[in-house]
Amino acid sequence: MDIKLRPEDRIGGPAKRGRKSAKSRPTAKSATTKSTRTKPTRAKAPKPKSARARKRRQKKPLTFWRVIGKLFYWGVVLSVWVGIAVAGIVAYYAVQLPASDSWAVPTRPANIRIVAANGQLISNRGQMGGEAVAFHELPQYVPAAVLSIEDRRFFNHFGLDIIGITRAMLGNIMAGRITAGGSTITQQVAKNLFLTPDQNLGRKVQEALLAIWLEQNYSKTEILELYLNRVYFGAGAFGIEAASRRYFGKSARNVSLGEAAILAGLLKAPSRLSPDRHPERAAERARVVLRAMAEEGYISPEEAEAAAIDPTKRVRTRIAGAEFYVADWVESLMTSYIGEVSQDVIVTTTIDWDLQKNAEFVVREMVAEKGEEHNFSQGALVSMSTDGAVIAIVGGVDYSDSQYNRAVTARRQPGSSFKPFVYLAALEAGYTPDTRVEDAPLDFEGWKPENYNGQYAGTVTLRQAIAHSLNTVAGRLAIAVGPQAVIDTAAKLGISTQMPPVPAIALGTAEISLLELTGAYAPFANGGVGVIAHVITRIETTDGQVLYQ
Repeated sequence: MDIKLRPEDRIGGPAKRGRKSAKSRPTAKSATTKSTRTKPTRAKAPKPKSARARKRRQKKPLTFWRVIGKLFYWGVVLSVWVGIAVAGIVAYYAVQLPASDSWAVPTRPANIRIVAANGQLISNRGQMGGEAVAFHELPQYVPAAVLSIEDRRFFNHFGLDIIGITRAMLGNIMAGRITAGGSTITQQVAKNLFLTPDQNLGRKVQEALLAIWLEQNYSKTEILELYLNRVYFGAGAFGIEAASRRYFGKSARNVSLGEAAILAGLLKAPSRLSPDRHPERAAERARVVLRAMAEEGYISPEEAEAAAIDPTKRVRTRIAGAEFYVADWVESLMTSYIGEVSQDVIVTTTIDWDLQKNAEFVVREMVAEKGEEHNFSQGALVSMSTDGAVIAIVGGVDYSDSQYNRAVTARRQPGSSFKPFVYLAALEAGYTPDTRVEDAPLDFEGWKPENYNGQYAGTVTLRQAIAHSLNTVAGRLAIAVGPQAVIDTAAKLGISTQMPPVPAIALGTAEISLLELTGAYAPFANGGVGVIAHVITRIETTDGQVLYQ
């Protein structure tokens, strides 16, 4: 029997191929040879290198453009995450605001314009310290001065000045502290109208949202007008008109270019740059404003130089006159006349402007001439017509030094000026001007009045006694008719102050106001008709609606 071997069966022969050839191969049992055979094996192919390994082996060199690319990539990633974070912060603080459809610009607090009988402005009163003025009524250089120093890109941004904010941030980083805020005029309007003055992230986010809303709902001119009429200029003046009246005694419609620059310069630091307290600083700041206006093209460099105020010279500002005492008094009376003032009104008074200024001069002159000799440093004056209309009133020597109205508020002993009420009470009790009374030392239950000169005239008529202001005679009359009768007579003439019913009242020991005393004198001049002291004749709205007359 022949044994046939195929090449595949030989040791070291070719590898087996396919499942079919394996089946056709004889099994070991059919083999007659006793030799040991080794099972053929297939050689393993080398495994391919992984892709990561190939990358490590084929890593490209780091070039400049590859660095730029990586930086760009990670910058985009970082920007996305920062954007998400910013959006989250904005959303968080936005939901704390009321619904945007309920947002509305608050009504400006009412202004009280007080004028003299001839229409001359005495003063403005109210929370803002002045009336609102329309944008078109202002000289071109007034808003230009404000824009040049506060918000040069106002007409170009959408409520937020990205350039200004970026520059402010870089400046703050370089300085290591907050030196600038980068807020636009629109943002300042939003803050003043809707938000508290707190300095925190939430308020700044809300301020930005409200600024964008303002830009979408109001024109640039309207926003600038809101700003000019509500921003704080110091010294209790809110708005450009109040500030102009306060510092220069004129309307903002009539300020000069230099004065406009001073007002615009105040906005940075109203107290520190006040032309009243720090004229040098105010003048220097005005120069900065004028240069900015020239850079922006609003004025020429020559105009800026001509309008600049010499820092070595005092800035001419308004001196608060005695008419401010009138304004304070009128303001205090408004509620009793028309209730709460909810809209701008014009109040016409009985004040004679020329007489008012003369009265102020007289009081100052009297205190200056007689004050040291008689040991007094203040004075007051009330001038009244016979119908009770106050035509001049001075509450003190200098309103700037003291706003206390000594003519209306202060209570002082009237002294001998009270004696006419004692004599009137005696006449009503049956005495006559020719009734004779003894002028001699008096001792009534320990009360011992004396005449000013220490002398006594003996028996005198009432006419003589009042002409010489004899204290003992006034005392005897008060005792005779009774202190209460004197008080009742004074009350009929207009003195409402409560007074003690004692004989000493005859010498004016009870404290009353100068206004009361003057009003009580009017019946002596008008034939005995009692009057009510008054200063207001008409109150009307700015559109002509009469509220009181």
